[in-house]
Amino acid sequence: MHHIELLLTLLALMFTRTLETCTSRFNITAVRGEPFYLKYCPSASEHKNEATAIKWYKSNESHGRIELNSRNSPRITLHDYILEFWPAELEDSGSYFFQMGNDTREWKLNVIARRKYSCFAEKQLISKIVEVQKSLHINCEHTYYQKLSNRTSLYKNCEKIENNKNPALQKNAEFNDQGYYTCVFFIHHNGKLFNVTKTFNVTVVGDRSKIIPVLLGPKLNHVKVELGKDVELNCSALANEKDAVYWNVWEENGKEPNVHEEDITRIRTLEGKLYASRILRIENINEKNLLFSYNCSVASEGGTDTIHFVLLKKEDMADISGYVFTRGMIIAVLISVGVVCLVIIGVIYRVDLALFYRHCMGKDETLTDGKTYDAFVSYLRECGPENGEEYTFAVKILPEVLEKHFGYKLCIFERDVVPGGAVVDEIHSLIEKSRRLIIVLSKSYMSNEVRYELESGLHEALVERKIKIILIEFTPVSDFTFFPQSLKLLKSHRVLKWNADKPPSYNSRFWKNLLYLMPAKMVKPCRAESEDLTVLSKF
Repeated sequence: MHHIELLLTLLALMFTRTLETCTSRFNITAVRGEPFYLKYCPSASEHKNEATAIKWYKSNESHGRIELNSRNSPRITLHDYILEFWPAELEDSGSYFFQMGNDTREWKLNVIARRKYSCFAEKQLISKIVEVQKSLHINCEHTYYQKLSNRTSLYKNCEKIENNKNPALQKNAEFNDQGYYTCVFFIHHNGKLFNVTKTFNVTVVGDRSKIIPVLLGPKLNHVKVELGKDVELNCSALANEKDAVYWNVWEENGKEPNVHEEDITRIRTLEGKLYASRILRIENINEKNLLFSYNCSVASEGGTDTIHFVLLKKEDMADISGYVFTRGMIIAVLISVGVVCLVIIGVIYRVDLALFYRHCMGKDETLTDGKTYDAFVSYLRECGPENGEEYTFAVKILPEVLEKHFGYKLCIFERDVVPGGAVVDEIHSLIEKSRRLIIVLSKSYMSNEVRYELESGLHEALVERKIKIILIEFTPVSDFTFFPQSLKLLKSHRVLKWNADKPPSYNSRFWKNLLYLMPAKMVKPCRAESEDLTVLSKF
């Protein structure tokens, strides 16, 4: 009986060891340059029948499925259930199939390359976390290749560990023990030496002794929610491995159908801290869920910590109706258009608005300045056939409109200068007594008689700033080179153009612009503003 039990034990060990070498995963990764194998382990009912053929295939996108045999490649060896690569290369990547009768098994193989000057591939690491001062054990074992290996060495960060007769490491962990430990198995096959590696990524963390658990966040949390919506309450704690985190809402409130407690999740950081969290999900929130305390607790041997969550209804925010939004947009657009229109109207009709303001406010600039005349008129005083219209405009039309119709007082040389006096002194005195200097400009304007008037007026206007100049182009003047340069300093709005072919009415733009440039003064028109200046044609 004893011998039967021993035999069964040996068979069980052999069967277990065989299962360990089976390739059970679908996606397999191999390292270029290292031996590699695929092994299919049949079930008890699939033991090989002598008449059943075993075949291995490889499939790729370019060639489809191809049957494998040792003649195809000297690197590939077939042993019934085992497919060996001596070694694996990048071109070996693809899908592999094992077929025995009607049974087929598939693997997806991806051959990767290790970095230059590295003894291991980063995608082929086995993570190992060890607490400081706890046992660090690295044992170089390989379930398949160890029996073929004639020598094994252990490396740390690709540097061989000296005085290590046995390919294993056993010690109390320290923080400087952290690193990459690589077991290298040296295998001879067909006269060649091959290396198989197995690398552990060892992380040494702090002491994980038991701590007093504590829940994260404030003890009382008010959560604003909307009726009919869902909410998730997250309870997180810094805890020990076996500490319990739970929601105790059932005893007080009864189990509500819309309240669900999810499974606990635990996350350990590289520093060794363990965070446990549990979510309480409340679906389709109703009035019964409001103002109720949902309590979450963490319990351990050292005590219990609890936090509370209370659901509050969000303040109702009235949605902006579509028509209200549309109406607001229309009003905004209309206001913008109105402002633009007012600006345009203000620019176009600024003269009319200024004159209207003068009239309404009764503004008068002539009351306290001590001057006698509103304007001194400078014009070509030679009344010849070629310039008779200019003379008539300055001597007849301007006084007729500005004096008789609008009530201004002009100083005209032929009418107001006393004969026999010193002309130069007289003209200078009259310009100083005038508020404006009106220059009737034409091609024939510049002469010895008016040159002093022009220069004296420009000096008063530009240097002493005692008078303002109004320039009237009686005839178009294209060449201003013979005029003083200071004349070009006049502002453009002070230059008016007279059209002798179409004498304007009193309400015309010409006379309004001229009135705008004249001093503000209370006037009493003696004629209707719509009267036409054609009556002046007799002059």
